[in-house]
Amino acid sequence: MSQDWPTTSFGHLWPGMTYMVVQPFRDFDGNEHPVGETWSFIGSGFLPYDDGLSLFVIIDGQRRQIRMQWREEQQGAIVDNLPDYVEAKK
Repeated sequence: MSQDWPTTSFGHLWPGMTYMVVQPFRDFDGNEHPVGETWSFIGSGFLPYDDGLSLFVIIDGQRRQIRMQWREEQQGAIVDNLPDYVEAKK
């Protein structure tokens, strides 16, 4: 993966801020994101032809790409309600 990841905000997620998962969810690749998982948000990217949303984060010191598909039958409900799943860490 490229080290030149986008630094674009997405909804309530802002680059450089720290967030915590408050409701568990699975991403497009089937990876579980459990309650308490902490992210340092890098940025986001969107591929309109596949409704593909990528969230670029650091988890446990590792750069990660969290892929979501913004379609009803995939992760659409999660993306539409992301503040219910991921909150700014206090």
